[in-house]
Amino acid sequence: MKVTVLVVGRVKGPLAEPTQHYEERAGHYWKLGVIEVDAGAGSKSDPQAVRAAEEARLLPHLGPGTDVVALTRGGQPMGSRAFAAYLQEHALHSRDVSFVIGGAFGLGKGLLKRARQLTLSAMTFPHEMARMLLAEQLYRAGTILRGEPYHKGP
Repeated sequence: MKVTVLVVGRVKGPLAEPTQHYEERAGHYWKLGVIEVDAGAGSKSDPQAVRAAEEARLLPHLGPGTDVVALTRGGQPMGSRAFAAYLQEHALHSRDVSFVIGGAFGLGKGLLKRARQLTLSAMTFPHEMARMLLAEQLYRAGTILRGEPYHKGP
């Protein structure tokens, strides 16, 4: 199974190092790939046009047999153990998973129709922070499945 993190924009500033750290750690447990696409061009006063431009850049990276998971505020909440079980189920059936993180205006309707939606929180995060949190959870899921002592929660 391949796990792909497909994200609008790049991580800059103080979150770059911890994001890279967790992506490297997660890569010990999953065949992990990260694809960054440019943010939508156009007027920031037209969010629909920005989402459409970003969606056009994201969709070509989603293979036909891939389970697409969009990280959204309104998505399904999932605890760390449930997240680990979700990944284990996909690994057992060799089904690839792509996690998609949108830009400032979210994800386009076409992509959302194809995806299951998952939330990291009901709060809104910058895409850089969402990417770091996802990378940490991918790492945590690997440690849970291998019975390693990193995860202390229920």
